[in-house]
Amino acid sequence: MNMAFRLFFQRTCSAHSKLLLSSGQLAKNNLLIWRSFTSPASTFKYADLQVQKSTNLKEKPDPDTLIFGKNFTDHMLTIEWSSTEGWHAPKISPFANLSLHPASSVFHYAVELYEGLKAYRGVDGSVRVFRPYENMKRMLNTAARATLPLFDSAELVQCIAHLVNLDIDWVPPSTTSSLYIRPTFIGIEPSLGINNSNKALLFVILCPVGPYFKTGTFSPVSLYADTANVRAWKGGVGNFKLGSNYGPTIHPQKAAEKMGCQQILWLYGEDHYLTEVGTMNIFILWENENGEKELLSPPLDGTILPGITRKSLLELGEEWGEFKVSERPITMPQLATALRQNKVHEMFGAGTACVVCPVGSILYQGEQFEVPTMKDGGKLCSRFYQTLMDIQYGRMEHRWSYTVNDLLHGIRRE
Repeated sequence: MNMAFRLFFQRTCSAHSKLLLSSGQLAKNNLLIWRSFTSPASTFKYADLQVQKSTNLKEKPDPDTLIFGKNFTDHMLTIEWSSTEGWHAPKISPFANLSLHPASSVFHYAVELYEGLKAYRGVDGSVRVFRPYENMKRMLNTAARATLPLFDSAELVQCIAHLVNLDIDWVPPSTTSSLYIRPTFIGIEPSLGINNSNKALLFVILCPVGPYFKTGTFSPVSLYADTANVRAWKGGVGNFKLGSNYGPTIHPQKAAEKMGCQQILWLYGEDHYLTEVGTMNIFILWENENGEKELLSPPLDGTILPGITRKSLLELGEEWGEFKVSERPITMPQLATALRQNKVHEMFGAGTACVVCPVGSILYQGEQFEVPTMKDGGKLCSRFYQTLMDIQYGRMEHRWSYTVNDLLHGIRRE
């Protein structure tokens, strides 16, 4: 094998090419004929992670003054993809602005998605992440809907764990604060054609956060049951974590605030079926039509985001076995009647940002309904809240909670 061919062979192998041997005239001319078939990488690998540490570390904010989503850590994770080369090696680098072509599809046709999960500094000092593989399942489902490329979610979890570990001093030493993890996936092909993007960028940023609502942790919120605007509809994409589901809600949200309500309770159809609240899935504890004590949450019918906290509360309720747990439709008129008849015991929302949040009142068609959630201290929503906090902050060992070290070593329990 001559030197030129040896160099070609080495370079081809280092590019992860597939090599095919053709036997041809081997006996006659003693030549090896190699054909190289390159295939785009179907996933990135944690083993290929490249890390560039920042030399200009920022001052960390006071945990007691944190505003949700305003402060960011020193590093970020970026992973590029193209249809011709597949996934590139993941990179952790100093936090910086992105440089994108003005015609990138994310800017024009909202080809993008995002996720949200948290890391918590436990009472023992260890940093834990809550159910990250559930977020990855949802992220892949959304990516498929957005025609963005798929990947091995376990590899992303390990990359995120490395990022969190690098910026671990940013995880607040507080049981009322956490480190919010925001994976985002965008189409970046520079084209104005409406089509799937042949280039994409997956990036992850981190920010220390306090309570989501200005009223603080576990304070009742007021809802406006909106009969004029619709967040999602059957056959749409309300069950996917697309940014395009949230931007259009800002205008009606501001209108609700002018009426003295903090969040919108989104309704659907002429019968005003309950779907979800702006940042939360919704739960009702009531005495149902059959006189049963029931915890009810609207079903995943395509109009509702399949929340990780929602899933967790339903599973906890089933485990406790103290009341009926249902996922079924309920209309706002049905809820209003039950409130008038004093059959509603509690109502609360649940989500990654707010954890568990009691509902104190609902404004519906000009009538204000007081919800007795906190009349007796909100026993069930308080129990849910405390149980999740115990799991997330390490006071309770649970399969849903993973230390950063667990994730770095690929440990998976669900």
